[in-house]
Amino acid sequence: MTDTLTAMQTRRYHHGDLRAALLTRAVETLREKGPAALSLRELARDLGVSHAAPSRHFKDKQALLDGMALLGFDRLGAALDASQEAAGDAFTERFGALARAYVGFATANAELLDLMYSTKHDPSASEALVKASHKLAAVTLGVITEGQSAGEVREGPVEQIGIPIFSTLHGFAGLAVSGVLPYGSVESGLDDVIAYVLRGCAPDGRG
Repeated sequence: MTDTLTAMQTRRYHHGDLRAALLTRAVETLREKGPAALSLRELARDLGVSHAAPSRHFKDKQALLDGMALLGFDRLGAALDASQEAAGDAFTERFGALARAYVGFATANAELLDLMYSTKHDPSASEALVKASHKLAAVTLGVITEGQSAGEVREGPVEQIGIPIFSTLHGFAGLAVSGVLPYGSVESGLDDVIAYVLRGCAPDGRG
């Protein structure tokens, strides 16, 4: 009876559904218990499938971590894309929307974001993961490039402008997640950060 039930449960996941279910549950476990609690066997138990079923999608825990990181970059990329679709044409609006989307994702997915960046820099990181992280950077650099074309951002190599911007946003997100910032001050603090970055990006004589 047990074998029949397990087989029925396993058949619930088909055409990639099990992979998606494993990743969803893994992200939940990461948020609730931390990376040390991640286990393919435990995920299989949580989903009611055989302990061998996850191996068809993830050969080991590192493959699972890579899949989670890729999922995170996909979700973050979608959030940033959506922020730009809703923003106006001015650089101030586009950057403000980008900054709020990034910090919003970071504070809502602190554990996943940490995994994303730690896995990305692993020497064994998959090509898909590296490409996903580069695509994320391209969104930010694209906003800066458009701002330069419109005369709203100072001249200079885009990367030299983009790195300080990212460092500032990522650092602020880290402070927000760690609880260092006073309660209720994240939103107003982000407004100040956005204003600070905009002054730094302004063409000479307009900052």
